[in-house]
Amino acid sequence: MITIKNIVERIPEFCMSHWLFRIPLAIVFIQQGVSKFPLTIDGAQGYELPFLVWCFAALGEVGGGIGILAGGFLANNKLLPWLGDIISRFSGITICCIVTGIIWVGEPESVLDVLLYDPLHVLLWVGGLFFALRGNRS
Repeated sequence: MITIKNIVERIPEFCMSHWLFRIPLAIVFIQQGVSKFPLTIDGAQGYELPFLVWCFAALGEVGGGIGILAGGFLANNKLLPWLGDIISRFSGITICCIVTGIIWVGEPESVLDVLLYDPLHVLLWVGGLFFALRGNRS
């Protein structure tokens, strides 16, 4: 007798599904970071940020995106199996910090305003948090 349970158990597990989340997250961050280059004081002043913060944001965006990809590629490293996990987690924390700063600079009136009217940044923040908490165990 065929049951729902039997059907569900026959569905193969797709162990590479984390790439469906890693790749778009990395593309968005690398693209946003690269768009800030060359780093100029005018670019920082456009957002009313100190130049040092602008530089850290640009480098953090590029580094976070590359780190999310590198962490995934190093997931099956036989020599240092923990390295990919650490890189994924650190990149996730970096992404969370940067998106928190972006939301903060926007000066929303409340958390509810961010959740309702800024879904892109919420999704990016949650994506970073996911990799910060799960690393390569996703």
